[in-house]
Amino acid sequence: VDYYPPPKHKMIIEPFAGSARYSLKYWQNDILLVDKYERLITIWLYLQQATISDIKQLPILKKGENLNNFNLLTTEEKDLLGFMIQAGVNAPRLTCTEAGVRNQVTAKNNIIRDLHKIKHWRIKCGSYAELENMEATWFIDPPYQFGGEYYRVSNKNIDYKILSNWCKEREGQIIVCENTKADWLPFKHLKKIQGMAQTNTIEVIFTNHEPNTLF
Repeated sequence: VDYYPPPKHKMIIEPFAGSARYSLKYWQNDILLVDKYERLITIWLYLQQATISDIKQLPILKKGENLNNFNLLTTEEKDLLGFMIQAGVNAPRLTCTEAGVRNQVTAKNNIIRDLHKIKHWRIKCGSYAELENMEATWFIDPPYQFGGEYYRVSNKNIDYKILSNWCKEREGQIIVCENTKADWLPFKHLKKIQGMAQTNTIEVIFTNHEPNTLF
């Protein structure tokens, strides 16, 4: 996220919110998060009203423990923990792995550190197509054209020609993320990174404000 251009507008809109890394970096701005995956949005809304004490009281699962056995947790708390026990997955998991024990500790510390940042954000469930066009920094990170089939709302649900036109019509600053296989916008190389499966991938960008291209 550090390689993308900083926002030029006070308002930041993420229409495919996910983990909202861009908004967290510039959290003091006016933020609007939108995502079609309802379980994800309910987690964000839970975090927005949660206290540090609420997060500290969440259990740390041991290897082999299953969230279905934690009857005192709410659905939102179980879903949050389901993402915490395995990073980079498309939906909350139930059974904690050995790596999941470590993941939880790191994730809980990160949440406690960042919890105050999201109190003023607007967060809602919905489609990018429903958003009003306004002058803002639009950070658009949809399921990738190639490789985005594993999301709960996947690339199979997206007409990239329609999305391309929609992106180019946004008022203000446009930042679109993809990888090198994508062809629905004239993307440029941004940065070579290591993916979740320990493989190298090249991030590309479309923007109406030129970044410092790194490769």
